[in-house]
Amino acid sequence: MGNPLLRETAQAFSKKEIILEKTTQLVNDLWETMEEYGGIGLAAPQIGISKQLAVIKIEEENERYPEAPISKEYVIFNPKIQVLDETQQEFWEGCLSVPGLRGLVSRPRRIQVNYLDEAAKSRSLVVEDFLATVFQHELDHLKGKLFIDRMRDISTLAYEDELMLSEEEKDL
Repeated sequence: MGNPLLRETAQAFSKKEIILEKTTQLVNDLWETMEEYGGIGLAAPQIGISKQLAVIKIEEENERYPEAPISKEYVIFNPKIQVLDETQQEFWEGCLSVPGLRGLVSRPRRIQVNYLDEAAKSRSLVVEDFLATVFQHELDHLKGKLFIDRMRDISTLAYEDELMLSEEEKDL
């Protein structure tokens, strides 16, 4: 947070750019960075590349979001989101670009995402519940937005350690 690139609207990829070896390497760099930091999604602007690319995968053994349902692996270029269900849902969001903090964010429950995959083929996907939140969070990075911009009540911004302590105290 504070890097001006995170506040820019990222540039779209051409179909020719998507299939280049350097783009394949960028995708690999995103996966490696995401795994190293225990994330469930990462967008190119988060590693200093202002291009419309994000990767998402929720694995079974996820320390940051242990209750999250498993997802398949998604590589998303040039996405467009359409809200299918305006019903708001709240989740505690964190971000590798805002380390150590979480905030309560309300987002639409069900969306459709139209995008290009790593072969530059058009895809359409409907996601809901927590996965819809993950997609909206990651794709916001391509529009220069952070989760803190979506918070209705900034007083819910908290250190992850404090939130975990609060949860442990509830279990006592």
